[in-house]
Amino acid sequence: MNDFYCRINQWEFYSLDVGDSTFTVLKCYQNLRPIGSGAQGIVCSAYDHNLERNVAIKKLSRPFQNQTHAKRAYRELVLMKCVNHKNIIGLLNVFSPQKSLEEFADVYIVMELMDANLCQVIQMELDHERLSYLLYQMLCGIKHLHAAGIIHRDLKPSNIVVKSDCTLKILDFGLARTAATGLLMTPYVVTRYYRAPEVILGMGYQANVDIWSVGCILAEMIRHKILFAGRDYIDQWNKVIEQLGTPPQEFLMKLNQSVRTYVENRPRYAGYSFDKLFPDVLFPADSEHNKLKASQARDLLSRMLVIDSSKRISVDEALKHPYINVWYDPAEVEAPPPKITDKQLDEREHTVEEWKG
Repeated sequence: MNDFYCRINQWEFYSLDVGDSTFTVLKCYQNLRPIGSGAQGIVCSAYDHNLERNVAIKKLSRPFQNQTHAKRAYRELVLMKCVNHKNIIGLLNVFSPQKSLEEFADVYIVMELMDANLCQVIQMELDHERLSYLLYQMLCGIKHLHAAGIIHRDLKPSNIVVKSDCTLKILDFGLARTAATGLLMTPYVVTRYYRAPEVILGMGYQANVDIWSVGCILAEMIRHKILFAGRDYIDQWNKVIEQLGTPPQEFLMKLNQSVRTYVENRPRYAGYSFDKLFPDVLFPADSEHNKLKASQARDLLSRMLVIDSSKRISVDEALKHPYINVWYDPAEVEAPPPKITDKQLDEREHTVEEWKG
């Protein structure tokens, strides 16, 4: 990891307590204020005197406590360093206050500072322009990641950030992985409410696993509440089929035997039409300017929230959907894909000491 952090002895650091954690940062970063925390670390806003702008500083949570954490930290840094797209959070700096590899324990990532995450935006009454523009940017960012073979797998309102001018960026790549790796991946990965059926049921998955998450987020922006709020991942599946209906036998035959037995023994649900799930009253007034309307948003939802991923809309198709394509700009949609030079990012297993190096 020595490409990513600076061990220059003359650099000066200072420490201050932020909640239950101590931040030891370069002196160019001042006015630190906590703005969020999660499984991967604590984030502060700060003023960067070198860049003369406000930034976000994330202290990774014990990145070297075990191989999994070390690999996740390494992956996040590699991806952030390679990806350069207006809808993906930008990496400004990475540093560690420790001066030797033996002491090396803390990693700080400096990123662009945004105004809010989508959790706050979900509570607002947005018009069709803002709703569709936020979705368009999400899809552009996802397409850019997919172009490099990266499936995010953890899209949720808390890791999508926005500015007051409605610009949007995706962050947190600790759980992203390249699409080429094994299929039966743990169902404990994506935050439960936004988890696609193929992940819940332990099936293989493709890039459009991220589209299900976008559909759940759009539904939440319209309803102002979580669409599938399961208590655990079995309850999560029940919430999905109660609303969308039990999938046909053709889908059930794709499941492994034990999962299929469980699913077949659940009560059968007819589900509801999308008109019932998302009646006109939930939507903003039709837009005169861009001719955007509730029926288009509902149609897009009905194509994203499809249990069988082989019948679910792709990112490219979603970008061409009438509710989205009013914003279509080839420079944003077809930006050159990031070049991930570290092809072994997921296959390699190293000791914690090797990840550090």
